[in-house]
Amino acid sequence: MNERTGSVPVIVRQHIEDAACLRNTRSYLVRAPHVKLRHLARLDERIAAHLDGIGVAARAGMQSSMEALDRPGKGELFVAAVGCIEAHSDKTLLRLIALAEALADARSGLYSAFGWVCASHLKGTIRLLLDHDDPAARLAGLIACAQHRVDPKRFLDITVACADSRLRARALQCAGELGRVDLLAQCIAHLDDEDMLCRFHAAQSALLLGERRASLDVLSKLAVAIPDAGALAASALPLSDVRVLLETIAAKSSGKRLLIRTIARAGDPRYVPWLIDLMCDDVNARLAGESFSFITGADLAWLDLERRPPERIPAGPNDDPNDPDTSMDEDDGAPWPDADKVKSWWQVNAQRFQSGKRYLAGAAPSVPHCIEVLKEGFQPQRMAAARHLCLLTPGTVLFNCAAPSSRQQKFRYPE
Repeated sequence: MNERTGSVPVIVRQHIEDAACLRNTRSYLVRAPHVKLRHLARLDERIAAHLDGIGVAARAGMQSSMEALDRPGKGELFVAAVGCIEAHSDKTLLRLIALAEALADARSGLYSAFGWVCASHLKGTIRLLLDHDDPAARLAGLIACAQHRVDPKRFLDITVACADSRLRARALQCAGELGRVDLLAQCIAHLDDEDMLCRFHAAQSALLLGERRASLDVLSKLAVAIPDAGALAASALPLSDVRVLLETIAAKSSGKRLLIRTIARAGDPRYVPWLIDLMCDDVNARLAGESFSFITGADLAWLDLERRPPERIPAGPNDDPNDPDTSMDEDDGAPWPDADKVKSWWQVNAQRFQSGKRYLAGAAPSVPHCIEVLKEGFQPQRMAAARHLCLLTPGTVLFNCAAPSSRQQKFRYPE
């Protein structure tokens, strides 16, 4: 086919390039404040179409995917790994795992491939990885299980206390994601782990599994070093204790954005007027708008509470190859709130909210409300709702809001 149609390799390479690019876009959109599950589904359909185009080319598609690794990035590793997993090319997959060990910045692309493929394509491969002598291979197998929310059972029991800190940290995280209440004691035992990431994941999982004191103390202490720790602590601490956490973050000269995010997770409407005032500050306006919506559930775009973007948008990450910060602007795509319009909306609706009470997207976190947010909320809200379901019912498997949208849409929520 290639001899008769010289355009085929070109088409395959275009599929690879587009799939890799879209995968990189997805890593941002899966956490974006303006993206809902239906928006993610459109992107996933495009990624799937390009991967199908590569798959149709069979061996030529696999070869071209491997050749694209001459300049390996997250997207290229993702495409190559998907092809290897679906073709059950375990030897090549192990080589990709070894390559990823040398490319820390691109490694997440490899791991995301395990979450993308159907579980049926991982049969046999997972056992091979978990039984392998190489810690990197075992880590990949554990991550694959975690992304599909499949319990590796005995392997997990052993790995939460293993000597390798990366494996131990991921196993501790996995315990909470899978709702393994029987491992709560192990998580508590690692709250003073010498490795900071292990301490964080031990505290995270202990919190999700029902421990509310020592885990919150650890998370509060890690709030500045690990932003997610502050968000978790704020979502579970008594609101009377959240103030101390916020003061700790506010004391850091570079902690303003973290403070805004943490206020959103705390969910206390007493901070809404401060967020509205920040909407006049172009540097933090969009994040303040996101946090306002996080608490109140107000969709700024839908309610026409937006303003025009400023003529000169504050500098953020860019794509200049000479600039070391080439990541996407984390506020990109988020609405620009109009402080006056939002203030008017709040004056009318503030009576629905009680200061000193926690809200998520307009209502107190409850099982029915969290399920509704999982179905219709924006991605950050959905992730918070998934955590609240675990907090409300310890032992609940943490819903994976980053999974392929088709898998999320098929999920049957509890009645």
